[in-house]
Amino acid sequence: MTQKPSLSGVPARELVGILSRLPSYRAGQVFEWINKGIESFLEMDNLPLALRRELDECFCLRKTSLIKKLEDSDGGAAKLQIGVSGGIVEGVLLSDGAGRRTACLSTQLGCAMGCVFCRTGLMGLTRNLDSAEITEQFYHIRKLYPDIANIVFMGMGEPLANLLELRRSLQVLCRTMSPRRITVSTCGLADGIIRLADEGPAVRLAVSLTTAREDLRARLMPVSSANPLRRLKEALLYHQRKQGRRVTLEAVLLGGVNTGTEDAAAMSAFAEGMNAVVNLIPWNPVENICFEGIPLKEPSGADIMCFRAELEKRGLKTVLRRKKGRAVCGACGQLGAAAGSGH
Repeated sequence: MTQKPSLSGVPARELVGILSRLPSYRAGQVFEWINKGIESFLEMDNLPLALRRELDECFCLRKTSLIKKLEDSDGGAAKLQIGVSGGIVEGVLLSDGAGRRTACLSTQLGCAMGCVFCRTGLMGLTRNLDSAEITEQFYHIRKLYPDIANIVFMGMGEPLANLLELRRSLQVLCRTMSPRRITVSTCGLADGIIRLADEGPAVRLAVSLTTAREDLRARLMPVSSANPLRRLKEALLYHQRKQGRRVTLEAVLLGGVNTGTEDAAAMSAFAEGMNAVVNLIPWNPVENICFEGIPLKEPSGADIMCFRAELEKRGLKTVLRRKKGRAVCGACGQLGAAAGSGH
């Protein structure tokens, strides 16, 4: 049986074309209903009943399903396992100390980037998600946890390796959320950063830098072979000139690996001339992950504070990421791990 095409995740302009036999305002009404997260065409009560039934016969509103919800005991995080064709993707809800909620979305089923400190990278890549599968993660999260304040693309996969569907999903989500409240995180695909700057939308950009020591980054993050630091910095500066936004440099802190004075000096040099803030992310434990034969470990509190002090001494603004979601394996770098194991 052939599956009906989904209207979820379709940008407004595309929807006008799909529903071209209808007046354009009808397509606008359908788009707004879908973006509210409804699950049945019959709920569209400002459309004639005959039209709602016709839409229901021809299209579907959801192509994903919620499989499981796991909540952290402190209420600060929840991980949703969402069924898609070929597997399960994970979306995460994070709450900060002030009660602001952030939806963390995935763009791929698995990941091909192979960063050695990331559990998702061990999975390899199965396929890209389409716009419906991306936006529906947000709908599933928002239905359970209303009043989402921010969206981040920091889940499974590399967003800029799926740029077409990422941009389609952004065209939908930017009708709900201001682009200033949406962040796309990349491990450093320079060409993708430039394309996002040129083609928009003007969302915030974060880069998983981890270290600005070229040799160490090449060993930790294979992506750096084709995207050396000089090329990456050129792309980030281009993005800033085009979009006028501060960039976030994310540093996953690995105990005994990248928290020394030399690392702070290299990161400071990389950020020179750039409007940037450094987001410090203590590594979240994942079982059976090693770096050059040695099991990775969390940095000590003293290592974190010393590294942060070194960066700030060099004039960099830093933010220390709060530990959220570990109990449900929903923290940074843990997606795809055994749910609820804590590792």
